[in-house]
Amino acid sequence: MSENVNSSNCSSDCSSCGASCPSRSAPQSLLEPQNEKSNVRNVIAVVSGKGGVGKSLVTGLLTAAVAKRGKTTAVLDADITGPSIPKIFGVDNCVAGAVENNILPTVTDAGTKIVSLNLMLQDVTEPVVWRGPVISGVIKQFWHDTIWGDVDYMFVDMPPGTGDVPLTVFQSLPVKGIVIVTSPQELVGMIVAKAVNMAKMMHVPVIGIVENMSYFECPDCGARHDIFGQSHLDETAMEFHIHHTARLPIDPGIAKACDAGQVEALDGGWLDAMADSIIKMGEQ
Repeated sequence: MSENVNSSNCSSDCSSCGASCPSRSAPQSLLEPQNEKSNVRNVIAVVSGKGGVGKSLVTGLLTAAVAKRGKTTAVLDADITGPSIPKIFGVDNCVAGAVENNILPTVTDAGTKIVSLNLMLQDVTEPVVWRGPVISGVIKQFWHDTIWGDVDYMFVDMPPGTGDVPLTVFQSLPVKGIVIVTSPQELVGMIVAKAVNMAKMMHVPVIGIVENMSYFECPDCGARHDIFGQSHLDETAMEFHIHHTARLPIDPGIAKACDAGQVEALDGGWLDAMADSIIKMGEQ
């Protein structure tokens, strides 16, 4: 039978101890500490239940929108095996360097700080064939080994799904809220449910849903066409009690700007209300 142990007699080796003490029963935080030269005040994760719906685009647009409101911003690219952030922000050089084994992020022309594995590879087409625990370790390093400095809002571009990396981010970083990215297909309702339920399990609030590829607006007549079917965004948001929604169009201009590394120059106003909601949440 286990016994209580006096702290003065504790060996700190729980593996060889059968005693019952508060350190065993109390929930243990898995949060990774920030770098001592970092002060990141708000962490927002951009997630999706499936790939190819435009998480990186939404991350870029939200970051730019928040930065245009006078806030300091950063992006931690957690999509280790499929990073798109350096491309859309137009940073193809390596990270700024290292100081005393700490990483210095690359800074975009607009002042956003970025860390991505693609900025550390000599050949960006080289595949990253790593197992989950290794990838999770890299995410933690990006958080606590990077000198982020003062950052009002950090956006984390997540890989799709609910596997190792999303779990690592939710447990290791002080995520204040998530933005879910989706598309109009019927299947996405179920995919959104997975993301919402994971957020509930992690006790992280859902800030809003962004529906990408929502519609096409004819440049000649201005008529809107639902290329991928009728949107179910409002019904989905109501079902899960999510108050903030936004729609992104199918627009060749968006793709062209991202390919040119100019996501920060896009100014369609699509995510302005979402950015305001994020700032309001961060200032409460």
